[in-house]
Amino acid sequence: MKIDPTNIAIIKHLRDGKKSFKKIAEELAITENTVRARVNKMQEESVLEIAGLVDPQTMSGHKVAIIGVRLRKMHLIEKGEEFSKLKGVVSVSVVTGRFDLILVVLLNEDFDLLEFYSDGVNKIKDVQSVETFVVYKGYGLKVPYVL
Repeated sequence: MKIDPTNIAIIKHLRDGKKSFKKIAEELAITENTVRARVNKMQEESVLEIAGLVDPQTMSGHKVAIIGVRLRKMHLIEKGEEFSKLKGVVSVSVVTGRFDLILVVLLNEDFDLLEFYSDGVNKIKDVQSVETFVVYKGYGLKVPYVL
């Protein structure tokens, strides 16, 4: 699907949360039906997903950890899918650099880093090493609530 300037403008209006198609249409000087049709098309083609996101920093007891994973074998897609099913995992990316995968994990008082490693990561075979980065302060950090 071609993402033209109008689609980009619509996505930017939806980025900051719920906004009516009517209001977006008024601000972009297009019809509400055009906005609706374009949003529907982008959703059908998996270009756009509208989701509720939370800022973990505003929620007492919640933290985000970014975890780099090195694998013994280059089964990147298979291992990425395995990691994506672990409790607390918000996203998994196959990356270049010193890690093979980067995970974003949501933690809280009832589900901490130790539990994530002992009950989750520990059960996945062929993990060579991990490095954990706990986010103390994020800017624009919003994630789906997965716990």
